[in-house]
Amino acid sequence: MGVVGEADVEAELAAWLRGKLGVRVLTDLPANLGDVLPVVQIQRVGGTDDSFRLDRAFVDVDTYAATRQAASQLLSSARALLLSELRGAVTDVAVFTAARTITAPAWRPYENQSLRRFGATFEVFLHPVS
Repeated sequence: MGVVGEADVEAELAAWLRGKLGVRVLTDLPANLGDVLPVVQIQRVGGTDDSFRLDRAFVDVDTYAATRQAASQLLSSARALLLSELRGAVTDVAVFTAARTITAPAWRPYENQSLRRFGATFEVFLHPVS
């Protein structure tokens, strides 16, 4: 899950991006994914923490849309926000201090051939508010 203090990077990042992108941003894909596009999925895939305050999380950001172009554009928008606006962002429980790209945006296969998925991996640094 990725918790340092009270800051869960998946939940906090999903809430922050939801407010910026104005689309559905979540950690678990819904069963009716094809009916609720576009969707951004946030998943922690690794990283480290100091077991006290600083969380250095590797986070996959995947976008799902009806077309390749729409999925790619949504990921580009999410990436721009992460790299230009996340630093210094504060939620109720977390302060984001940095973000950088680990794996650049690329098409990722998905089992449902009627959907298109693009993804990238980011390194996100955060710590609890207090």
